[in-house]
Amino acid sequence: MRREEMQVTPNKGSFLFLCGLVYCVNKVKGFRMPLSDDQNSDSDSSRLSESTVSSSDTEYSSQSFNSDSSSKPSSPASASPPKVITFDELMAATRNLSNWTLAHEIAVNANFCIKHEDYPQNSFAGTVKQIVHKAFWDHLESELNEDPPEYKHAIKLFEEIKEILLSFLTPGANRIHNQICEVLDTDLIRQQAEHNAVDIPGLANYVINTMGKLCAPIRDNDIKQLKATDNIVELLRQIFRVLDLMKVDMANYTIKSLRPYLWHNLVDYERTKFQEILEETPSALNLTTEWIKESIEDELSSISDESSSRPGADSSSKPIISPTRVLNNGYLKLLQWDYCKTIPETLITDEVRLQELREKLNQLKVIACVSLITNNMVGAAIVDVPDFTDQLKRISLPLLEGMNKKSFDLKEALNAIGVQICSIVNKSLSERGLPTLSEEMQSNLMGQIAHVVEKNSPVCSLIDKRIQLFMRSLLALPSFQKCMPTMPGGLSVIQTEIEFLGSQYASIVNFNKKVYGPFYANILRKLLFPEAAVEKTEAETSSN
Repeated sequence: MRREEMQVTPNKGSFLFLCGLVYCVNKVKGFRMPLSDDQNSDSDSSRLSESTVSSSDTEYSSQSFNSDSSSKPSSPASASPPKVITFDELMAATRNLSNWTLAHEIAVNANFCIKHEDYPQNSFAGTVKQIVHKAFWDHLESELNEDPPEYKHAIKLFEEIKEILLSFLTPGANRIHNQICEVLDTDLIRQQAEHNAVDIPGLANYVINTMGKLCAPIRDNDIKQLKATDNIVELLRQIFRVLDLMKVDMANYTIKSLRPYLWHNLVDYERTKFQEILEETPSALNLTTEWIKESIEDELSSISDESSSRPGADSSSKPIISPTRVLNNGYLKLLQWDYCKTIPETLITDEVRLQELREKLNQLKVIACVSLITNNMVGAAIVDVPDFTDQLKRISLPLLEGMNKKSFDLKEALNAIGVQICSIVNKSLSERGLPTLSEEMQSNLMGQIAHVVEKNSPVCSLIDKRIQLFMRSLLALPSFQKCMPTMPGGLSVIQTEIEFLGSQYASIVNFNKKVYGPFYANILRKLLFPEAAVEKTEAETSSN
């Protein structure tokens, strides 16, 4: 069986293409499979590449976009009279938000794909769907079993199949387009039905063969099963099931093919989309403004503390605040963010990724604390334990899985880790013919490890400060610089993991700065230099 080679050739330099892609992902039926008569191949390399990745479940909050506004788009920090938003404006903002988040997810998440999901069997919607579909197919079977057969609904099904097959083709696929139109000519089929001369099995066989030419390799077994089905009603039913799967396959293939192009244009696309949201919903920067405002307050407090600790410092002079430092401090707070609260609007597209980073970072923080405590208390006993660090991570990570959930019992997990550490140390000491840890020593070690759960734990506070120092140093590096900053003491046990997380974190932050830098600059200007902002507003008002 010959396969047609797939190619994707986007029209570069146009936002329309990106908007079209996002629209098509929202409506999978709108995707078209690139197929050309001039490009044939007998090898499997010409097939659609099989998608082996699973989609990431993402949840995005639109709470802050749906409230009434209190400022103009260019003045997120000002206090203007409330503006009433119409339903149409709200729906337009929601559509922009959906397209914005979807485009971002496609570009930055290499594992993003669309999955074919059906209603659960026992759900109300699933039960209703099953009953309605069964009634339809039973009615179709009764029509075809009449004497003479009634082909009205069967012809409609073939008409729909024809449209779906044609939707898989590009405008240049003239030969196969004409062939499909000729074989599935519904006018001709109706004329044949009037004379009871319709070859339903023959038409179904042609459809299956055509699907075999267009499908991805992962659907080959489905095509074989279709060919082995004898009952014509069940065959038509399964044809539609496989066609639905093919729509998902071609959507995922198109996403994969266009990801590099989308990434290349993503900064301008996201900025433009967010500007549209801001124009329709002026309150769309309220949370971001509060986030930056809190960061400024923290920076002022830090400067004040430093000044009071220096003898002879001039407390009357106005502190100089770096906007970059303010913004970086805000980004650092995201690593300890309470995600029960709504995240700043400009970071909604990365909320899930930031939440995952926070969870992994908290796990590493606990491991570093446990390692530091163990080394301080029984360092001499573990100095000759082979791969103690690897063993510690191996036993800790599974026990700390899901530690950011409210139901997670960290104290119990730490007790279990303490027991495992005592077991490893005692086993190593016994193998070397040395006395094992005393009951008192084991009790003290496990007690110190369990104390990590306390908020006032000095070890936990120390490790947390050093992690923050590393991440702050990472954000201070130029985005093009690939080397890592010096690892603070006490973090060597998690150096590999924290450098990997740090690179992911820096990538998210640097991209976010590129997209929303102009919006941040406007907010910072109004908050740090309110006099200049007022003068600029008055000048603009007088000129108008």
